[in-house]
Amino acid sequence: MNRIEPRTRETIAVGDTGSFSKTIYEQDVFQFAGASGDFNPLHIDEAYASKTIFGQRVAHGILTAAIISTVLGSELPGLGTIFVELHIRFLKPVYFLDTVTANATVTEIINPKRVRLLVACVNQHGEDVAVGNAVIIPPAETKLLT
Repeated sequence: MNRIEPRTRETIAVGDTGSFSKTIYEQDVFQFAGASGDFNPLHIDEAYASKTIFGQRVAHGILTAAIISTVLGSELPGLGTIFVELHIRFLKPVYFLDTVTANATVTEIINPKRVRLLVACVNQHGEDVAVGNAVIIPPAETKLLT
């Protein structure tokens, strides 16, 4: 994260960008399974997953999408952002120990309260694993917590 102070409705502009990276560990997948209730053996059972087209366990697609939420809430626009809509397409699996980088680019100021962003997640090899667009409500003003 580069930005300390988030952008607000008045300061956000088309072309603004942000990113956030996270390495996906086994613990992350198991905690996500517990939080979501999604215990699909593709995610948690190595023996089962080894017999699938992926050949090994993969992270939940929605766990990958959650990294998009992080870039929007911590980087662009940042603190105080309300995430209201996501359209996403999953292109490749995310494996344990992959590092996923979520990138966001402002593409449209829909109205004074809504902004559309192009969002994409890439793995450590630069391969797109998920792409889509999001709509957010940027903060009207910013007050940093101290």
